[in-house]
Amino acid sequence: MDLKEIKDRIISGDLKSLVSSGNTPDIHPSDVARILNTLPADTAVQSFCTFSDKKKIILFAYVGHFLQKKIIEALPKEKASRILDHLSSTDRYSFFTSLTALERSKYLDYLNDNNKKATLDVLGYPRQSVARLVNTQFATIKEDMTIADANEHLRKNHADTDIANVIYVVDDQGKLLDDIPVRRLVLNDPAKKIHDIMDGVCIKLNIEESTDEAIAKFKEYDRTVLPVVNADDLLLGVITVDDVIDVAEQRNTREMQKFGGVESLEYPYVNTPVVSLIKKRAGWLIILFLSEMLTATAMGYFEGEIAKAVVLALFVPLVISSGGNSGSQAATLIIRAMAVKELSVKDWWYVMKREILSGACLGTILGTIGFLRISLWQYLHWYNYGAHWVLMAITIFFSLIGIVLWGTLSGSMIPMVLKKCKLDPATSSAPFVATLVDVTGLIIYFSIAAIMLKGTLL
Repeated sequence: MDLKEIKDRIISGDLKSLVSSGNTPDIHPSDVARILNTLPADTAVQSFCTFSDKKKIILFAYVGHFLQKKIIEALPKEKASRILDHLSSTDRYSFFTSLTALERSKYLDYLNDNNKKATLDVLGYPRQSVARLVNTQFATIKEDMTIADANEHLRKNHADTDIANVIYVVDDQGKLLDDIPVRRLVLNDPAKKIHDIMDGVCIKLNIEESTDEAIAKFKEYDRTVLPVVNADDLLLGVITVDDVIDVAEQRNTREMQKFGGVESLEYPYVNTPVVSLIKKRAGWLIILFLSEMLTATAMGYFEGEIAKAVVLALFVPLVISSGGNSGSQAATLIIRAMAVKELSVKDWWYVMKREILSGACLGTILGTIGFLRISLWQYLHWYNYGAHWVLMAITIFFSLIGIVLWGTLSGSMIPMVLKKCKLDPATSSAPFVATLVDVTGLIIYFSIAAIMLKGTLL
């Protein structure tokens, strides 16, 4: 069954066997959720409500936060409570994190006492803390058990889940000693003791660490699950790679939106109301518009030069756009390098040296093209730049070198300055860098023109 057929069946109400359950999987719930996320909210909620209670719990974890909120609003409190209480701890924390303070207060009352306390404890940690991703469903054994005893203990006390692919060895106080892949329990002699198959190498996360640090550890050690401990090494839970991937995707989405000059969206684009989209975009547009007014001010300052040599105005878009483009390129490279920990603020001088060289070379390349363009147009009589066209060509050559060099330096240094000030480097958006270089580029261009053309055109 393809996704189109699934969508048609959802819309028509023919929903039987669309969500996998137990040992009879037909369609993976993520496929159904993907369809529901694209439907109008009312239709999606109505379709969701036709599933059995058991399948609702399975499916709820896969739908987006926007639709999750709509579903909980639409369901009676008893049914909504059942869904929220039966979610995994990670999925429950994720849902509550997406709510406003008022909504969070309301829906916390839907939870039983244990889940409510656990959720409140996690919500007390910073938003970027790994505590927000902790799953408290994990399997533990003791080091003095035999492998046979450990297997029997696991069968009796732990569910068959992906998290059980790694088993954790703890002492009597619950302190983490080691992690053991299930394959070691299967491939070793059942009579062996657990401490005989322990290797003593256990990569773990501290509850106080950030999600960025968690992402780095998953990448560095190529793990699918990592344990989370407190300062005393007590095992508090685990984090799975799929949860980390979700966080990384959300973070990258926010950074891309900010870099494009848009405030980050709380919900997917298709679920965000038009009024909210306007609000998210208007702020940056107003700031950039007001900043661009400085361009008109700068041109007004050089009004005399433009009046004497109108030909200078012909090349304003050319030289200014080159600076903005080079600045946006540099900003993109530096922000990404800092995001993946390739660079830090301490590397500013290293970055500056590289960007000075890069900017000078790129400026020379573009300046040469600009010089040849004027020369070719003059030679072929496509446009007459006047008797002093050579000086005009040289002006463009040096202007492009200066503006592109300034653009690359601005684009590379602004993110680092923001990072140093503990601000998000992604806010140094491409439009922001381009606007800054537009204004300063005009000053560079007309200043060079004033020097090169003095006594001739000026």
